[in-house]
Amino acid sequence: MGQLTMLQTKGIFYPILASVGVPANLVTMVILSRGNCGLSKCISLYMLAIATADLLVMIINVTVYHIFGYYFPLSFIYHTPVCKFIQYMAAVTLNFSVWFTVSFTIDRFVVICCQKFKSKYCTERTAAAVITTFIVLIFLKNFPVLFAFEPHQIINNVQWGCRLSVVFISSPAGIAYLWFHSAWGVWLPFTLIALLNFLTIRRILVASRSRKGLRGQKSENQSDPEMESRKKSVILLFTISGSFILLWLTSAVSLVTTKLANLNYYHGDLTDPGYIATETGAMLKCLSCFQNPCIYAATQRKFREEVKNLLKSPWTLILRRVKQFE
Repeated sequence: MGQLTMLQTKGIFYPILASVGVPANLVTMVILSRGNCGLSKCISLYMLAIATADLLVMIINVTVYHIFGYYFPLSFIYHTPVCKFIQYMAAVTLNFSVWFTVSFTIDRFVVICCQKFKSKYCTERTAAAVITTFIVLIFLKNFPVLFAFEPHQIINNVQWGCRLSVVFISSPAGIAYLWFHSAWGVWLPFTLIALLNFLTIRRILVASRSRKGLRGQKSENQSDPEMESRKKSVILLFTISGSFILLWLTSAVSLVTTKLANLNYYHGDLTDPGYIATETGAMLKCLSCFQNPCIYAATQRKFREEVKNLLKSPWTLILRRVKQFE
């Protein structure tokens, strides 16, 4: 019964997530590419990279892997070579989402806490170089995934499905890679995001108290645009980093406690708590790739205005065409 409930939950959750996550990230990419949100080109490039990575997660991890895998069993995607490639790309896209978020966090840390280094690091050229470097490293880092899976079954000399190879997970090299995969994909980003955001927020709060003291008691009742901007920065940082860590926490714990062996679904009991924890963590990870458009819409006024303008533009164009024929 537990197995049926989890499968039914996945069958409902992922289609809903894809139906809202794909358009939300597409809209975010269009808005950020326009450059009308009052953000620097450097910040816009990082945020555009995050939105692109989240869209890829929605397409590959959610739509292809989970939805097609659930509703179209034994389709072409279950051929072992295709299955291995999907597993590889699923790992790559999730790493993109994580490390582009880390690179954005580093950029915000440099802007606020490293004033002397800011002019050299926080540029569009540096942002492009950082993003490109992460792309190359992530593709290379996940290359062993292509060799970590074996066919689930062979029917009429055709290999179907893929499961984590017992030989791979029991070998010293395989064990080392799985722990490296865990550290690179979860714990190192967690540590960097938490540490850098703590230092950034502390710097903002210290600077705000100093500014308030310099303004004096006479201006206590007057609004301070600088402090309001810093307050919004604190809220944005807390929201992004806090939601990211919370949504990835279940996956992080299950990944370490099972040493990734729970990825081998076909060898285990689908009612096992390890399997349920892994599937729950996977759902929450995918949900995290839908959070950023919601956060931007909730915290950024100009982003909301651009969303409204984008939604109005087709209707405005239609009205213009109608008037031309009147």
